[in-house]
Amino acid sequence: MWATLLCKHLQIKIRIGIVHQLVLLLMSSSLFLVVSAQSVPADNMDQEALLGLKSLVTSDPSGMLLSWGNGSACTWSGVRCNRHGRVLVLDLQGLNLVGKISPSIGNLSALHGLYLQKNQFSGEIPDQIGWLGQLQTLNASANILTGNIPAALINCTNLEIIDLSQNTFFGTIPASISSFQKLRVLKIGGNQLSGSVPRYIGNLSLLSTLDLSTNNLTGTIPYEFGHLRQLKYLQLSINNLKGTVPEPLYNLSSLSFFAIANNDLHGKIPSDVGFRLPRLLVFHICINRFTGPIPPSLHNVTNIQSIRMSHNHFSGSVPPGLSGLHNLVLYNIGFNQIVGNTSVLVDLMNCTKLQLIAFDENLIEGILPDSIGNLSSSLTRLYVGGNRITGYIPASIGRLSSLTLLNMSYNLLFGSIPPEIGLLKELTMLSLARNKLSGIIPAEIGDLAQLTRLEMNHNELVGEIPVEIGHLQHVLSLDISSNSLKGGIPASIFSLNSLSTLLNLSHNLLTGSIRENIGQLGQITAIDLSYNFLNGSIPVSIGKCQSLQSLSLSRNSLSGVIPGTIGNLKGLQTLDLSSNQLSGIIPATLVKMQALRLLNLSMNDLDGLVPNNGIFKDHSVVYLDGNPKLCYSNMLCYYIHSSHRRKMAVAIAVGTAAMAAITIVVIISMPLLPRKWLRNRKPKKLGSFIKKSHPLVSYEELNQVTSSFDNRNLIGTGGFGSVYKAVLHSGTAVAIKVLDLHKMGALKSWTAECEALRNVRHRHLVKLVTMCASIDFSGNEFRALVYELMSCGSVEDLIHKGRQGENVAGVNADMILSIAIDVASALDYLHNDCGEQVVHCDIKPSNVLLDEDMTAKVGDFGLARLLSPTSAGQDVSSTHGLKGSIGYIPPEYGYGSKPSAKGDVYSYGMLLLEMITGKRPVDPQFGGDMNLEKWVRDGFPHRAHEVVDERLRGTIVDICHEGQQQASAEQKRQQLMLNNIILPVMEVALSCALESPDERSTMRDALCRLKRIKEAFLKNHSF
Repeated sequence: MWATLLCKHLQIKIRIGIVHQLVLLLMSSSLFLVVSAQSVPADNMDQEALLGLKSLVTSDPSGMLLSWGNGSACTWSGVRCNRHGRVLVLDLQGLNLVGKISPSIGNLSALHGLYLQKNQFSGEIPDQIGWLGQLQTLNASANILTGNIPAALINCTNLEIIDLSQNTFFGTIPASISSFQKLRVLKIGGNQLSGSVPRYIGNLSLLSTLDLSTNNLTGTIPYEFGHLRQLKYLQLSINNLKGTVPEPLYNLSSLSFFAIANNDLHGKIPSDVGFRLPRLLVFHICINRFTGPIPPSLHNVTNIQSIRMSHNHFSGSVPPGLSGLHNLVLYNIGFNQIVGNTSVLVDLMNCTKLQLIAFDENLIEGILPDSIGNLSSSLTRLYVGGNRITGYIPASIGRLSSLTLLNMSYNLLFGSIPPEIGLLKELTMLSLARNKLSGIIPAEIGDLAQLTRLEMNHNELVGEIPVEIGHLQHVLSLDISSNSLKGGIPASIFSLNSLSTLLNLSHNLLTGSIRENIGQLGQITAIDLSYNFLNGSIPVSIGKCQSLQSLSLSRNSLSGVIPGTIGNLKGLQTLDLSSNQLSGIIPATLVKMQALRLLNLSMNDLDGLVPNNGIFKDHSVVYLDGNPKLCYSNMLCYYIHSSHRRKMAVAIAVGTAAMAAITIVVIISMPLLPRKWLRNRKPKKLGSFIKKSHPLVSYEELNQVTSSFDNRNLIGTGGFGSVYKAVLHSGTAVAIKVLDLHKMGALKSWTAECEALRNVRHRHLVKLVTMCASIDFSGNEFRALVYELMSCGSVEDLIHKGRQGENVAGVNADMILSIAIDVASALDYLHNDCGEQVVHCDIKPSNVLLDEDMTAKVGDFGLARLLSPTSAGQDVSSTHGLKGSIGYIPPEYGYGSKPSAKGDVYSYGMLLLEMITGKRPVDPQFGGDMNLEKWVRDGFPHRAHEVVDERLRGTIVDICHEGQQQASAEQKRQQLMLNNIILPVMEVALSCALESPDERSTMRDALCRLKRIKEAFLKNHSF
């Protein structure tokens, strides 16, 4: 029995062994199949994912992606794989790629590192980014990505580095960030994020770098940030944070970078902050409301490199210890209430790495030390202006050979300007204004070849202006006004064609004539030569200064006539020629200067008739007193200039009155006169659509309400006629467009406009009230279109005249977005929703009008074209050849293409670019192959701020920019508008103004994008 049991046991054991072997074999086979099934398709999937990413890249300037598609993906540029052939790292940084991030990125399931920074990727990050469960580094900084930070990132729990800075993300900081317990770096600065700073960030215990700067974050700095014991880098600058700094934050002994500048924080900095933060390298708290003294312990942090505390309310004196900060590079305590003396400069002489010293706009007293030249040889900027510093400017200043900026203005300095200042060869800005400096201007000033700005105004300088100033070939602004300089103005100054901002020589003792070569200042904005003893005539060449906006030659002894060439200065806003000895008549060209807002010709010897139109219609901005020979009517001119004509004047006056009486009688009797003689002069029959849609108005009524079309009611002129404002008998305020039928194409224009407006009705199209097709009192054909009156003028006025004091306030970001949406709505309706497709053919700023609520409406359909055949089987068009205005005409029209909706899109894009840049498409600066669209596109997006109209730019470029006034809420708002509205609208404009019509956006697409910009902004920002 025992043997039998043993046999059975062995049989069972053998069977179990066989089964075990089979199981192992099957598992091995299965594993092999799984690996085989996964590895090969995964490789293919990675390759397809990369090709999907490439497919959405529209521009690859470096040709980096040309290798993609050849061979294994692991050999492609920017791709690194692991040993299994899976894509481990995708590095496309700094290639200037343009396009969108493809959702296929989510299929790179083995990806550990994704580097897309410094490109031009736009649109949103796809939610598929959440499929990358192995991702450790995500860097998409310095692009133009938008939308919310993807909530799908919550699945990427292995993330250690997130850098989405310098984009246009909006919304709040997502709660998903609290899930990243491995996170070491979080950089989301330079976006448009709003809401409060999340407290849960304080729970990310491994965090060493936190950058939330340059957003619109509100609320306070969370107390929980004091829990970040490994934090080394903290950047919260340029937000709207309020309150005080949490006390625990000063206990993070690991901190080396501490920046909370440009907020609304207050309170006192602990006096022992330097002992609590011994590793500090950077301490930036400028542009806040901190009070109390400068913490003495801060000067005990021996390795500190940058201290910026400007634009606060610090008081007291500068604490000792500066001489021991051998690594200090920047020291800025400007714009506070610091007292003390200039010995602070002596203390800083041991800081051999210093590049910037600023204690301007404080209460510092004393004299500049003779040893000032012993400051760091690396010093590039020295700000000591706005204090109570007295004494001489030491000659040793010339040893600071690296200086690019020297500001000593608004002090009590006296003595002469040392010639050694000419040794500062790198100097670009020199300001010595508002002191008591005397002596001559040293000729060595002319050695400052890099100088762009020179200010020596309001001193006691004497002697002549040195001709060597004419060597400053890069100078943009030159102000040496309010001194006692004498002699003539050197011709070399008028040869400085680099001058583009200001030439101010006023309030001196200058004599001689104004040189004819003043016309070489073609780029200058303002010239002031007033309050001198200049004589001779005003040079005719002044008309070549095409960029002039302000010209003052008052309080001199100038004689001769006012040159008519002044009328060539199309942008001139202010002209003051008062208190001279000018004679002759007022040039007719002054009437045509549409930008002119102030004209002072008083106290001269002018004669003749004063014009009654142009700027002369507004007596509040024209000064003519002190010219006894000027007259305001022909009758008065006769009376003034010739006494023997006085009787004749009386007779003429009586005769004129009689003729006027007869004319009135004739006009009143006109309805009673037989009109057979008019029957053969009836106007051509109008289409029934005109009569049905708009009851006609009589010529008599239009003549009456415009006071016989008096120029006082003229509000504009165009290619085919004039526009008058009036109020109809019904009480409706209107603009009456009277066509000049003698002009070729005028009648066709009228017909085209009537046809285009036959059935269109839209809130953003100027409403046609009625029309007139009649005979005037002379029996001539008369055509007029009567529109609703748009009381705030045109977008042309808003862009180019608003800055000169018009009733409109000037363009701003809100208006640009609003106008862009209004006009896009109108064009989308014309192109898609009004039955027959209407192409406007002349979209430009002067044809977009604004009502009292600043609502934009498209007008002037004189060149409009219906793309559907009319009843006669012909397309309606007002003119032959090119359709539109120069600068707004799409390129394809020049090659014979017919008008199309895409042509309107191009013109619309140019309209937006003009609103954003303030420059016309035909601006003189564009020549050769350069035009407005190319100029903007070349700067977009990374240099976009350089092409934006200065009125739209945020005024804070550097958050601690020395010499700036304290940042205001309006400045922050302006910067926010630039990022949130102007740049996105610029992108829409460029997509509309593409050269190829096939690549342009449609009006509907542009409208949708603009509405999304507005919705996103309103959702995330309020002021």
